[in-house]
Amino acid sequence: MKYILSISFVLFYFFTIDAQDFFEFRGPGRTGVYNETNLLKAWPQNGPELLWHNDSLPTGYSSVSIANNTIYTTGRIDSTDYLIALNLYGKEKWKTPIGSAWMTSFSESRATPTVENERVYVSSGMGEIACINAITGSVIWKINGIDRFEGKYHKWGIAESLLIVDDKVIFTPGGNKTSMVALDKNTGVTKWTSLPLNDEPSYVSPILIEKGGKKIIVTHMSTYIIGIDASNGNMLWNFNYGAFTKENGRNNHTNSPLYYEGKLFFTSGYDHFSVMLSLSENGENIYFEWSDTVLDVHHGGVVKVGDYIYGSNWIGNRNGKWVCLDWKTGKVMYETEWKNKGSIISADGMLYCYDEKYGNIGLVKATPNEFKVISSFEVPKGEGPHWSHPVINGGILYVRHGNSLMAFDITEKMKNE
Repeated sequence: MKYILSISFVLFYFFTIDAQDFFEFRGPGRTGVYNETNLLKAWPQNGPELLWHNDSLPTGYSSVSIANNTIYTTGRIDSTDYLIALNLYGKEKWKTPIGSAWMTSFSESRATPTVENERVYVSSGMGEIACINAITGSVIWKINGIDRFEGKYHKWGIAESLLIVDDKVIFTPGGNKTSMVALDKNTGVTKWTSLPLNDEPSYVSPILIEKGGKKIIVTHMSTYIIGIDASNGNMLWNFNYGAFTKENGRNNHTNSPLYYEGKLFFTSGYDHFSVMLSLSENGENIYFEWSDTVLDVHHGGVVKVGDYIYGSNWIGNRNGKWVCLDWKTGKVMYETEWKNKGSIISADGMLYCYDEKYGNIGLVKATPNEFKVISSFEVPKGEGPHWSHPVINGGILYVRHGNSLMAFDITEKMKNE
């Protein structure tokens, strides 16, 4: 009976994966909220079943993207970043060099691949941008985004996961020549460049929103938050986020913003305020709504579930707590200590909190009433800091840790039959 259930599960899983032709960092809209249902609301004492693990990956902090019955991630070998393709059992299919890795400090690969149909778009730690055939691993085109646009490096190189908008690939080189650029996704030819702000890029992966009939690309640079018209590269607005820094704060930003019904939420560690901004009806102006000093997320992202924002804070000493804010007002609903700060995703009304120091993953009900860990387990494989963001796809929880990738079964259906 167990064997029959396994076959049924695999068939369902393959059908689910095959139906997808697009996957990017932190899931749909880069929100960290995965459209999955029938997931376990509590785990066994030792955690969900580990289906498989691959402990031979090139080292990296990147997450995974899943499409074409394939798992894609990045990793560093010597001084080169690679795109790696695995089958759905974690076995390597191929790997292709992307470009030079960032080697000064924290040199592991960090950009998560963006997959659209049979093409994968990815950047290296030194800002080389590649379009790679998702089936064969052959390079379709590649450019050096920093050299071409006279861009700048922040303290830890490039960590941007590329954004696809219609026929364009979006990259943020910063510098004195431009802030953001769009490349033809089929050829790599430049389609537009935005005005420069003489600002360095940070480590944020941009998001795409729609307001006032416009598609607007929103991201964090080192000092400024910017909104770019996706059709032509015009800078619609910029906001000086550097003014929302506590004493001795540093402009190292990593978290993609959250967007909902005309409002944008930004948060950053290194002693910054969180801010909520609102857009004008035509999307061409930005206004300050509120700020908060409690939720200053280092690099684990945030999620919006219902009317609340969830994440973990920096609090100046790297031993952050888990926080819930009211989306509308910024009111702190709770600030609770658990293990350490880390990354967060959500699915099926639950939070998945991945402690970056000890490698515990906690299952928490998404409610503003309290942070209560229903179940937890310690990630068994890999080494180094737990900085990769988990992914949920087809009832599987994927966890990357250094040179390891693990797949855990978190489906409710399997446990009930």
